[in-house]
Amino acid sequence: MNATRKLGGFLRPYWYWAVLAPLMMMVEVAMDLLQPRMVERIIDQGIAQSNMTVVIQTGLIMIGLAAVGLVGGMGCTVFSVLAATGFGADLRGTLFGKVQALSFGNLDKLETGKLITRLTNDVVQVQDMVMMLLRIMVRAPLLMVGSLILGIMTSPQLALLFVVLIPLVSIVLVWTISKTYPMFSEVQRRLDRVNTVLQENLAGVRVIKAFVQERHEINRFHKANDNLMDQNITTARVLALNMPLVMLILNFGVVAALWFGGVQVNAGTLQVGQVIAFINYLTQTLMGLMMVSMLTMRLSRSEASAERIHEVLNNEPEVKSKANALTEFAPQGRVVFEDVSFSYTGADHDPVLKNINLVAEPGQTVALLGATGAGKSSLIHLIPRFYDVSGGRVIIDGIDVRDIDELALRRRIGVALQESVLFSGTIRENIRYGRPDASDEEVIAVAKMAQAHDFIMRFPDGYDSMVGQRGVNLSGGQKQRIAIARALLTQPSVLILDDSTSSVDVETEARIQAAMAAALRGRTGFVVAQRISTVLNADKILVLDDGKIAAEGTHDELMASSSIYREIYESQMENGVNAHA
Repeated sequence: MNATRKLGGFLRPYWYWAVLAPLMMMVEVAMDLLQPRMVERIIDQGIAQSNMTVVIQTGLIMIGLAAVGLVGGMGCTVFSVLAATGFGADLRGTLFGKVQALSFGNLDKLETGKLITRLTNDVVQVQDMVMMLLRIMVRAPLLMVGSLILGIMTSPQLALLFVVLIPLVSIVLVWTISKTYPMFSEVQRRLDRVNTVLQENLAGVRVIKAFVQERHEINRFHKANDNLMDQNITTARVLALNMPLVMLILNFGVVAALWFGGVQVNAGTLQVGQVIAFINYLTQTLMGLMMVSMLTMRLSRSEASAERIHEVLNNEPEVKSKANALTEFAPQGRVVFEDVSFSYTGADHDPVLKNINLVAEPGQTVALLGATGAGKSSLIHLIPRFYDVSGGRVIIDGIDVRDIDELALRRRIGVALQESVLFSGTIRENIRYGRPDASDEEVIAVAKMAQAHDFIMRFPDGYDSMVGQRGVNLSGGQKQRIAIARALLTQPSVLILDDSTSSVDVETEARIQAAMAAALRGRTGFVVAQRISTVLNADKILVLDDGKIAAEGTHDELMASSSIYREIYESQMENGVNAHA
C-alpha cells in the first residue's frame, strides 16, 4: 500500500482532526466492549438471583455507556469527515496544479479522459479511504483485540475456539483480497475508457450529428459502458463470496460456543451470563476481523487509484526551465533554427522535422506552407518551447530558448493556435486572458485589428456578452478572430498564427491581413496557412514537405524556383483569384 502511504502528506494540515477522530472512536469502542460485561452481570447477578435492583442499575449503566459511545461515534464521524474532505480538496488542487505544469508531450501521453478520471473518481476513492481509515481502521482492530482479550478472560476454555476460527476467517479474507486487487485496477482502467468516449462525444457532438452517427456513438459508448459493468459485476461476485463464508464460520463458532458452553453450564463450571458474554465477544472478534478485511479490500481499490494519481504527480514535465534560466527577456525578435530535428516520441524515432535551418529577422513575417502532416505546426510549437527539440537549437536574439525561463519566454510570444479554444466567461475576459490588466481601449483596439469588433458589437451586451463552454455560441471564424485579438493584446515580440484564419471568409481575411501588417510592424511573425492568399505578401515563405524545408523565398522567387509552390498556387488560384472566394 505504498502509493496510499505516499499521499499521507496531504493529511498533515488536518492532523488535529486526524488525531481527534481515532480518540473519539476509542471511546466508542471502549463503551461497546463493556456492554457484554453488563449483560453478563444482569443475567448472573440480577435475573439468576431475582435481584431487580442489579438489573435496573446495570440497565441504567448500559444506557449511560451507550450515550457516551454515541458521542464518541458522532465525534469520530465529524472529525474524520473534516480531515478527509480537506485531504481530498488539497489532493485534487495539487493534482490540477500538476496538470497545469505539465508539458504538451506529457499531456499527449496522459490523455484528457484519463486525467478527468484521476481528478474525480480516483481522488474520491482515496478520500473515502482516508475517512474509513480514521474510523474503521481504529474501530476494527480495537474491537477485535479487545473482544479477543475479554473473551479469553470470560472463559479460557471456550477461547480455544479462536484458535480454529480466526485462521479460517483469515484464509477467506486473504483469498478475497488477492483476487480483487487486480480487478479494481481493471475497473479504473475501464472507467478511463468510458470517460474518454464520453469526453470525445460531448466535444464532437456537432460532427456526430452532421454525419448522422448517433447510433454508432451510442453503440461505442454502450460497449465501453458494458465493459465497465461486466468488470464491476465480476469483482462484485468475488466480493459477494466473502460475507457468506465469514458468516458461515461465525455461525459455526456461535453453535460451537453454545454447545461447549452448555456442557460447562451443566457441569457448574460456567454461568449462563458468561456464555452469552463470550458469544458476544466471539461475534465482535470475528466481525472486527471481517471489518479489517473489508477495509483492506477498500484499501486495495484505493491503492489502485492512488497509483494512478501518483502517475500524474510523479510525471516530470518534459520541458523544464533550468535553475539558472534567464528570467528577464525582452527580445527584438530574431528567431533562428539551427539544424533542428524533432520527434514527438523521442530522438530514437522517426523525426517529424529534419535538419531545419531558418532565420527570421526582427519585423519579418515568415509564412509556412505545406501539405497536412508536413510539420508546420510542429515547427512553430518549438518557438515558445511547447516541446523541446530532439536535435539542434532554436535561438531567439542569440539565446537558446532552453536557457530562457518558460514564463519569461512565453510572455514575449503571442500564439493563436490552430484550435481556437475559448473559456466560459465574457468576450472581454477571453480577449484579456493573457493580460488581465489590459484597458478597455486596448481590448477594443486589438479586436478591431482582428476584425472582431463589428460582430462583437452586434451582440446585445457587446464585449460583456457571455461565451458558452468552448465558445459554442460563436462561429468558427468568430472564435478565430477573438483568439487573434487575445494573442495581439499580449504585445508580443514574436507573433505566431497557426492557421488562425482558416474559418473566416476571404474578404475578412484580407481585412485582417491589412490590419495585421500594421500590428506586425516591429514584430516577428510566423503564419501557418493553407490558403495561398494568406502568404503572398510574407517576407519569407517556407514550403515544408515531409518535415524538411523544400523551398524558401518570396512569392516571386518561389514561383520561379519551386515546382511544389507553383502546384499549390495553381491549385488554389484561377486567373489570380483565390479559388475559395
